[in-house]
Amino acid sequence: MQENTIIRERLARLRVAMARRGVDACLIPTADHHQSEYVADHFKAREYFCGFTGSNGTLVVLNDEAGLWTDGRYFIQAERELAGTGVTLYRMADEGVLTINEFLKEKMRDAETLAFDGRCITASFGQGLEEDLTPQGVRLDYGFDPAEAAWPERPALPCHPVYVIEDALAGKGVRGKLSEVRAKLSEEGAQCLLLTGLDAICWLFNIRGNDVECSPVALSYALIDGEETSLFIQNEELTDAVREHLSAAGVKVRDYREIGEALAALDLNGRAVLLDRKVTSYAVKKSLEDAAERTGGRVIEGTEPVTLLKAVKNGTELANIREVYLRDSAALTRFLYWVKTNIGKVPMDEVSVAKRLDGMRAELPGFIELSFPTISAYGANAAMMHYEATPEKYDELKPEGVYLVDSGGTYMGGTTDVTRTIALGPVSDEIRKHFTAVAVGMLRLANARFLKGCTGRNLDILARGPMWDMNIDYKCGTGHGIGYILNVHEGPHNIRWRALPGEKEAEILPGMIVSDEPGVYIEGSHGIRTENILEVTEGVKNGDGQFLGFAMLTWVPLDLDLIDPAYLDPASRTQLNEYHCLVREKLEPLIEEEEIREWLREATRAI
Repeated sequence: MQENTIIRERLARLRVAMARRGVDACLIPTADHHQSEYVADHFKAREYFCGFTGSNGTLVVLNDEAGLWTDGRYFIQAERELAGTGVTLYRMADEGVLTINEFLKEKMRDAETLAFDGRCITASFGQGLEEDLTPQGVRLDYGFDPAEAAWPERPALPCHPVYVIEDALAGKGVRGKLSEVRAKLSEEGAQCLLLTGLDAICWLFNIRGNDVECSPVALSYALIDGEETSLFIQNEELTDAVREHLSAAGVKVRDYREIGEALAALDLNGRAVLLDRKVTSYAVKKSLEDAAERTGGRVIEGTEPVTLLKAVKNGTELANIREVYLRDSAALTRFLYWVKTNIGKVPMDEVSVAKRLDGMRAELPGFIELSFPTISAYGANAAMMHYEATPEKYDELKPEGVYLVDSGGTYMGGTTDVTRTIALGPVSDEIRKHFTAVAVGMLRLANARFLKGCTGRNLDILARGPMWDMNIDYKCGTGHGIGYILNVHEGPHNIRWRALPGEKEAEILPGMIVSDEPGVYIEGSHGIRTENILEVTEGVKNGDGQFLGFAMLTWVPLDLDLIDPAYLDPASRTQLNEYHCLVREKLEPLIEEEEIREWLREATRAI
């Protein structure tokens, strides 16, 4: 194996900085100061020091070894990108694999120091490190920024103009949202809240930005203190219109860089501040605890209320989302038609076809940006769930096998996410069997009826069951929430079978949006994923309780060339035919070209 000298040199430089500070181990997560899933280049220290480009992973660097922990979406990708770096891959949740805390407990000794940037890990994670390591004499240094210490060419902090989402588009004004937040705080017995999640802040103040790629957010903090509300944001990002908008809502604007000073001066005066350990950073937790001790206040642990408020969409948001998904579905259907009818006739590769799809989305009304980089994966590459083709490394598409495309856009009216897998030519019987099982799982979940009070863990088996019946699994969740003109992934709800330690599961509520995306991933062979987005709706209410269900938001054909009817039970066959009937009904008015309409009719024929 060839050594990756660039990464090894960077790690060596980091170890020098660690030794200078008296640090024995350094922990580097994938995060910014706001626990964002996707981060700006300024915060990509973990990628810089190990070469792994996935959106989730934690690097631990010791004097003589290093390890990367990531989840099942990235096992194949991480193994390739870490080759030659000297960094060991730890496959999270696999049997016999140490957790980060277990690894550190095993490796670290009394009087040694673990360092990390406390702004970039959650309070929950930091508290876990305290509980596991300090009893054996390990010291925690949470003021160490490895990027500042050993990344000389680090990109600047992003700074881009902010814009206003008018109340007519948001469905609710800022003052109304703030009143709801204060009411929720009062229920928790708190009077003060520091918001750090960028999507939560942008939703609350009806603003959007461009500081994170594919996430229309701005670097910011918000302090709700009694009846006073302060927004900490880079002054350079604010236009006069944004300032007027915030002033009209009674929001005081302060510079982003003043947050440390504000927390140091926070006077609770006997009042309580709410702390959500899952979303607040460890450094902020320490600051709030210091303020409480200094000023006779209290820290109450609870659930940050904005996350749930924005997850349950209002009527305006839902109406706009339905319209956006319809137009987005028509664009993806046009793209699939072009690929299927031109494969083998014109040159195609993973990068060029993705650019074509991205361009088609960019022409839609209200387009802002992609909601994430398009995953365009042919053949075995699709077995890597978050594979990314680049101009330097990509495969050509051939008239055989399968092609997977996972894509979406953010528009003035909603954020989309959809995955389709299509046949480009002859495929194996195994691929058709796997594709059919995935389609059945997606449709079973989409057609579910369930009682109010259910969480995603109650529902996951509906989608995952057909794969488990074949003794295979996909190493990720089945569904995630989606923001409104915001992040493509949002909580607090999700659909997955595995419970995370210490995490309270969120109830599935009417008005939430959730993805439905089972899959099959066979390393070295093929990857299949079918993803529709669902709206949670109210159903019948009777003596047994309030029933809920789902309404489809995605209207894109499933490739019938990959369906093996032998693996369709009668109910699934009916669900597939009914879905395709609605796809045809909804898309035909949006497609003017008769040749595409004819293809659509054939692609949605009853089987």
